[in-house]
Amino acid sequence: MSVLFPKVNKPREWDYRPIYYDEEKEARKEKLARLHRGSFREEHEKHKLQQQARQKSRLVFLLVLALGLALIYTLLR
Repeated sequence: MSVLFPKVNKPREWDYRPIYYDEEKEARKEKLARLHRGSFREEHEKHKLQQQARQKSRLVFLLVLALGLALIYTLLR
């Protein structure tokens, strides 16, 4: 059989898939890349630390103000 009908290799298949630009899909991928697991917790803790720092500085300011007023009161008396 090989003498009469020699084996002929099949041509390679052409596996062409067109690539289309999907703007929404790219936006989703970019958003997922920016978000990572635990990002909400990190933002919450960062906000919490900033709030604690503001409260501490406000407390220090009020203590200095109270001491300044007490000093002025004792000097003017």
